[in-house]
Amino acid sequence: MSPVQQRGLALWAALLSAVVCLDFLPVARLVSVLLLLIVLGGILAFWTVASRRAEHDVTLYPDDLPEATYCQPVVLVCSDLPLAWPQPSPVLTVTQGCWIRVENGHDLGQAARQVLWLRPDWGRQLSVMISVCPQKHADSEALTSRLLSLRWQISQLRKETGHSVPLVLNGQVGSAMTNDMLWQAALPGECVRVWRESSAPASIAAWVTPGGAPVMQQQVLMNSLMSWLHQHVLAVFIDDNPDVPAVAPAALLWGMGPILAGSLASSAWTAWLSRHTAIPQVTGWQPVGTDSTVISSLPDFILPLLPEGSGLTPRARTWRSVLGLFTLAAIAALLSSGWNNRQLLHRVSFDIARYDSLSIDDYGPKANAVAVLRQDAAMLDDYARNGVPARLGLGLYLGERLRMPLLEAIRSYVPPPPEPQPSPKPVPKIVRLDSMSLFDSGKFELKAGSTKMLVNSLVGIKAKPGWLIVVSGHTDNTGNPQLNQTLSLKRAEAVRDWMRDTGDVPESCFAVQGYGESRPIATNDTPDGRALNRRVEISLVPQANACQIPGIHPAPSQDDGASLHNGE
Repeated sequence: MSPVQQRGLALWAALLSAVVCLDFLPVARLVSVLLLLIVLGGILAFWTVASRRAEHDVTLYPDDLPEATYCQPVVLVCSDLPLAWPQPSPVLTVTQGCWIRVENGHDLGQAARQVLWLRPDWGRQLSVMISVCPQKHADSEALTSRLLSLRWQISQLRKETGHSVPLVLNGQVGSAMTNDMLWQAALPGECVRVWRESSAPASIAAWVTPGGAPVMQQQVLMNSLMSWLHQHVLAVFIDDNPDVPAVAPAALLWGMGPILAGSLASSAWTAWLSRHTAIPQVTGWQPVGTDSTVISSLPDFILPLLPEGSGLTPRARTWRSVLGLFTLAAIAALLSSGWNNRQLLHRVSFDIARYDSLSIDDYGPKANAVAVLRQDAAMLDDYARNGVPARLGLGLYLGERLRMPLLEAIRSYVPPPPEPQPSPKPVPKIVRLDSMSLFDSGKFELKAGSTKMLVNSLVGIKAKPGWLIVVSGHTDNTGNPQLNQTLSLKRAEAVRDWMRDTGDVPESCFAVQGYGESRPIATNDTPDGRALNRRVEISLVPQANACQIPGIHPAPSQDDGASLHNGE
């Protein structure tokens, strides 16, 4: 994948992350922003590390690696023999596949990761072949330790990549009995077959029968090699080990050929032959001089039996990654939308249940609960008119099923009865009587014809407990002020006496005041104004313990302790 494609993929991932975090996640806005920043930081860090690693690792293998669209098997070869490699590059591409040499078996896992970094789509076509030559090993325990290390690396590689990474075990010995490579292979579900460079594969019987004694001797040697391979190599990979998972091989090969130099005089192979054949030296089987060159060929015939790849181009892989990221974002959006709708359903259902659980007489909480229901209804109405928000959409919206129960609950609400209005503060009723209609000028005795006017005017003034009948007299400013004050008081007493005697009202129900000319209600500069000022006013004023009529207990007055009239 090119740097441009990597940047585009990173931007695509950032865009999808922003959409999911800001529009769909069922968390508070601040939390979603923080999550988005964390995701963007991770994307940026991954892209930076990937770019630097690509720049570093691209030189680990030369340009001899096949193109990314290469779909034939790719085999990493770990061998304790130098192999016939026609070029300095560790990559050898043949007709049926690709071999990659791993010089040090301890670097197998690292080499596989580097190949997969450069060719990410080769995971399904990547295999490992471990070649063991018993003539190169004198210590069986050291060989077992080396093979256990390879077993652990392969198991880790399978775990990290998620691919099967088939294993091919190959045992090779050198012999002067043949001039070309002779292979025998055991494949799952098949019988052992013989492979030669110069002939088609055949069964052992078809190969031994026409060959005579020389071929029989070769087969005895091959059988010994197969037994040694099973006991010292295959068992290491498949035996139970609590620390390392078993790695079963996909194919088991053993072969011999002209590769006999450089072996040890007391090797594991020599010990095996001596122990199982009782012949320490067998003509044609023993190794040749140690100064010869060891050369081995590769079993190309096994390549068609190994898994192949898909052959994706970098562009196709990029589009696949784009589609994969979109799929992940869509799944996250769907899950978040489903959770948001679940929360909406739970919240509104809880509001309805809370409203129903409250007593109709519990006016305050009931009013608060119906206010919450009205807010929920307004929210659902807004969704119905203006569209469902993205976080609730994607075909998962559940609000419509809530509207009818919500509206029914709101319609069932009965508002509380109106609170009783406080009784208004009684305003004293004032009756104004014209003094000249009741008295002669300068006199304070009631005229003979004033009774009818008093009866008609004072029809609403009645004695009752808790109310004081205040009678006040007023004059204009004509004459002596002291005489006017006395005259006003005498006239008020005359009206009081008439009301007391006529209505049989107790003395405690009255208060008499004379103000003279001190409280005019009109100007004294005109005859009409002076006529208005000459008056007697009668009013009812609330006062506790006033007007105590026997047998009747007065109600508490609203103005207990108040003055008789006008704040006095």
